[in-house]
Amino acid sequence: MQTISDFKKSDKLIKIKKDFFSKNSRFQSLFLLIKPTKNFYKNTVYKELVEKQLKKLIKKGFVNIEISWSEDENWSNYVSNLKLKFPKINLGSASIIHKKSIEESIRIGLKYSMMKNWDKDLLNYSNSKNHLLIPGIKNLKDLKEAIDLNCKIIKIYPVKDKNELINISQYKNIDFIAAGGLSISDVPLYKSLGYKAIVIGDKGFKNYAIDPKIYEWLKENSN
Repeated sequence: MQTISDFKKSDKLIKIKKDFFSKNSRFQSLFLLIKPTKNFYKNTVYKELVEKQLKKLIKKGFVNIEISWSEDENWSNYVSNLKLKFPKINLGSASIIHKKSIEESIRIGLKYSMMKNWDKDLLNYSNSKNHLLIPGIKNLKDLKEAIDLNCKIIKIYPVKDKNELINISQYKNIDFIAAGGLSISDVPLYKSLGYKAIVIGDKGFKNYAIDPKIYEWLKENSN
């Protein structure tokens, strides 16, 4: 049974992870989401192609990378190896839908995970494990519930389909992330709307190749 002291310790650990994530997002506001295909994990050629592209991107200073969670039994080993080979990246898991995906993310030692859709029970479970789980929100009711549960980082997903009643400018203490069908050309718009970070998936990494415009963005936004 958890004591009040345990809850306070858990809250403190989660806050440290939230602060680290927010600081990293301010340093670089772009996240690249990699969504491997069904047969990817057993194909050495495909894995080498992805690794080659990531190595090139990281060498240019890119830091925020997410890997979609998969039921594939080889997912954990693959992501663990990425973490070992590229220890300086801010690596997380995406499309989290149940406890198993959280447990595997924790076991690997990932710094954060992003929920596919809003799930209050899943958030509470992740918090109980001191793991940073960022909720996916698209309507006002779920947004208010997430804020009531002390979520300080919230992904609006899919951002192009969000409820019109959501006005992120009303929430000054929340770091909002835009996600869902975005490309590098969408970054200026969503940054101007107040989003702290933008997630780019298929339009940034397709057919095992990085969108060349991402390299241009890195060059323009390097410190």
